[in-house]
Amino acid sequence: MAPLNSYDEWSRLREVVVGSAENYTSHERELSFDLFHHDNLVRSEWYYPRLTAPGSDDRPAGDGAGGAGGAVGAGGAVGRTGQSPIKQRYVDELTEDIEGIAATLRSLGVKVLRPLPLDKATVEVRTPAWSAAVVPPLNLRDNTLVLGDEIVETPPMIRSRYFETQLLTPVFAEYFASGARWTVMPRPLMTDASFDPSYADSSAGGPTEPVRNPRSSPYDVGFEMMFDGAQCLRLGRDVVVNVSTANHALAVDWLERHFEGRFRFHRVHRLSDSHIDSMVLALRPGTLLVRNEQVAELLPEPLRTWDLIVPPVPEVNNFPQYEDDDLILTSKYIDLNVLSVDEETVLVNAACPELIRTLERARFTVVPVVHRHRRLFGGGFHCFTLDTVRDGGPEDYLG
Repeated sequence: MAPLNSYDEWSRLREVVVGSAENYTSHERELSFDLFHHDNLVRSEWYYPRLTAPGSDDRPAGDGAGGAGGAVGAGGAVGRTGQSPIKQRYVDELTEDIEGIAATLRSLGVKVLRPLPLDKATVEVRTPAWSAAVVPPLNLRDNTLVLGDEIVETPPMIRSRYFETQLLTPVFAEYFASGARWTVMPRPLMTDASFDPSYADSSAGGPTEPVRNPRSSPYDVGFEMMFDGAQCLRLGRDVVVNVSTANHALAVDWLERHFEGRFRFHRVHRLSDSHIDSMVLALRPGTLLVRNEQVAELLPEPLRTWDLIVPPVPEVNNFPQYEDDDLILTSKYIDLNVLSVDEETVLVNAACPELIRTLERARFTVVPVVHRHRRLFGGGFHCFTLDTVRDGGPEDYLG
């Protein structure tokens, strides 16, 4: 393995970690999950009621400090209230598509690393304050932020993912042995009182049941830092960060103090609910891929002069049709979540001919890759990968 070095989103990619969907069985509908996915649960083709546990005084399942009910058996979702099972055929097809992503990257000369797979017997996350069903290390971009020669494990936003980065320990340890810095941000207690619900409360519409029903806990400490690496757009020595809640703001306070003198952080406010990488991506210095031109108006002033690539609105027939009990977790713009291999080469979902043609007209080499169920699993190529070695350095692109 080469020494850890990743400052931007576009310079030549040398090493990358690709996620795993092994033993993905369900989503758990509880407070942290619904707050995190609020925008897309609201704006999907259907409205999703919260799941209420029988005999739980009509409160949504999973909001209590002790979790939602009995532990999950080794077979998966059965035995725990508040879960939305995922059909096995979707998981099988997702696994096939992920292997295709990894094979494509290898064919382009990129070294591909993988996390430990989630063991089938590991079905629950439990802390002193709560318990939740566990999910595999699929969307690796979320709980880790790589800035230059430093790995930062970020404080999770969804309870099910609390210990997810432990499945990346062998990868991180090897980079550490090669000289990388390795930091873990403070871990939140994540009681109901830890979450700032202001974004969900102020956004249009809402699920058919209340998104929050907070319960007190002996571990309540008020708002805590919670933050995903996918809220960051890395531009050499500058990092653009989406901040939508007090949880995000606390985390950026920490990042600014920790990286003082090494990186400059630029806050944009409520560009999205959390992640930035289906709103704006930097494909090379001077060029942004954006959802619409209005996105640029919210970015730091130096970025407003960059060239904008605005693809057509995605077609409905670009996506599989799902059944009423299949939980949709992303907007139809998820395929803007592309991955750059270098300043000229971009991995794009093969199901998006409009996006492919738009990028080709901008003189990019597009590598189409199959990814069918991105709306069910909440991620595209950028989400599923963690770039650990790129050629770029701490250049000043913003002046």
